[in-house]
Amino acid sequence: MAGGTPRIFVSHLSGVAVFDPNGDQVGRVRDLVAMLRVGRRPPRLLGLVVEVATRRRIFLPITRVTGIESGQVITTGVLNVRRFEQRPTERLVLGELLDRRVRLLETDEEATVLDVSIRQLPARRDWEIDRVFVRKGRGGALRRRGETLTVEWSAVTGFSLEEEGQGAESLLATFEQLRPADLANVLHHLSPKRRAEVAAALQDDRLADVLEELPEDDQIEILGKLKEERAADVLEAMDPDDAADLLAELPEEEKERLLTLMQPGDAADVRRLMAYEERTAGGLMTTEPIVVRPDSTVADALARVRNPDLSPALAAQVYVCRPPDQTPTGKYLGTVHFQRLLRDPPYTLVSAMLDDDLQPLSPETPLRAVAGFFATYDIVAAAVVDESGSLLGAVTVDDVLDHLLPDDWRETEFLLSGEENDE
Repeated sequence: MAGGTPRIFVSHLSGVAVFDPNGDQVGRVRDLVAMLRVGRRPPRLLGLVVEVATRRRIFLPITRVTGIESGQVITTGVLNVRRFEQRPTERLVLGELLDRRVRLLETDEEATVLDVSIRQLPARRDWEIDRVFVRKGRGGALRRRGETLTVEWSAVTGFSLEEEGQGAESLLATFEQLRPADLANVLHHLSPKRRAEVAAALQDDRLADVLEELPEDDQIEILGKLKEERAADVLEAMDPDDAADLLAELPEEEKERLLTLMQPGDAADVRRLMAYEERTAGGLMTTEPIVVRPDSTVADALARVRNPDLSPALAAQVYVCRPPDQTPTGKYLGTVHFQRLLRDPPYTLVSAMLDDDLQPLSPETPLRAVAGFFATYDIVAAAVVDESGSLLGAVTVDDVLDHLLPDDWRETEFLLSGEENDE
């Protein structure tokens, strides 16, 4: 374990209060959710089961946890209040791993799991189960007299996945390190039954990323096999422009039903995008660019750019607008490129470094003109502004390419080894 990385035993988290950034209590921890992995690799911690005031148990992704310390859990404040439902690849740490009989590999002795510890990986937001606190013996009378010791997760066997394990668990563990585009390619070549099993077991954010990389037919097939509430959750996790493109292909009744199940703010963004023609700047844009006010500083802008959930293209520049900050914004003033932010002191106002010479796109600009605009000015993202001067969103180069390439480009296997095809 890296120096300074805290280790927390999960038994100490049972019943611990969960607070939002303002210090208001939102619930209590009732369990932790982990995903076992192939062989002896430590399980990944996916999140917490939190009981809120209504006694409903909800899932809090570990990526929404900003701190676990001093007998409390601090969150980002963003909670999905839908009831927690355990998935096939998930294990409840308190409910399923504790009191389990395992075997110590070094001595081949049986032992009972009394506790497990979790730690945050260095320089990452991920957490994993790293150690197991056990008592030697089979339980009963021996349980009290047996020696207790803490060992690495890899030093015991009895609850980790085996290589020959069946079901989606081993398959997902194998795919864990794949990029979304690569996992999408694997899913595309699976049978429909297997594709549905794997999709059902993926976490919402992961499935959303993968759906964005799949051919249209696969997207519709997978979404159609999910429960409607789960489908709405996945659509919320997708980029609004990708969610709008997918919903546009569904029958009207099904589309409206899913939009109704989505969070109102997310649904409003998607509805707004669906009002534009698909092959226009309005149909291509995302409604979630980085928007800052003119009195923001370079430090403020860079803090926004550092968001790990942003794509490189969206993080390449910030858009300076008068309030409101959410699209459609107040008057659009100009763009500040990431490289310029790196060159000026942190206290400099962004309004002093605007690139306001480049005219923004209108939402009706056709795809061909958008592509020419990107090529002419060597940019990776461009502002989309309406007649009143409000910023509606931003078009990124990946969305332009997505619509310029042939419809079946996602199904084509490109050679990345440097070998050329002679055909």
